[in-house]
Amino acid sequence: MEALFEIEIVRTAANYSLAVLALIVFLAVFETVTKYRNWEEIKQGNLAVAMATGGKIFGVANIFRHSIEYSSSLLTTLGWGALGFLLLLLGYFIFEFLTPGFNVDDEIARDNRAVGFIAMVLSIGLSYVIGASIIGR
Repeated sequence: MEALFEIEIVRTAANYSLAVLALIVFLAVFETVTKYRNWEEIKQGNLAVAMATGGKIFGVANIFRHSIEYSSSLLTTLGWGALGFLLLLLGYFIFEFLTPGFNVDDEIARDNRAVGFIAMVLSIGLSYVIGASIIGR
């Protein structure tokens, strides 16, 4: 099995599959912690939700990009990716906590694009910090 992962195309397919599966799981988790239904709001044209969700997708993908680069196995990649996701989720809760004048979820659900944009940039920015913190092999 070890020799199989030495073939670049197999390793690429495995990393891709792991990242896509993790992204689906992580988006489902985000769906449960937000007050709005991401895909229903996006279907209705809510740009704030689309930006916030897009930022989460980019953030998770960026964390996995670093995780794949600096991990020597799929399990290690998944471990770093999961830790990065938890930190990204924590960042979202901190954002909510640091804005006592309004509720982030409510504003995004109301299509407040300024809040959606900040949520997107926060996810993207934190993903770079998290990715840079992933230690090498």
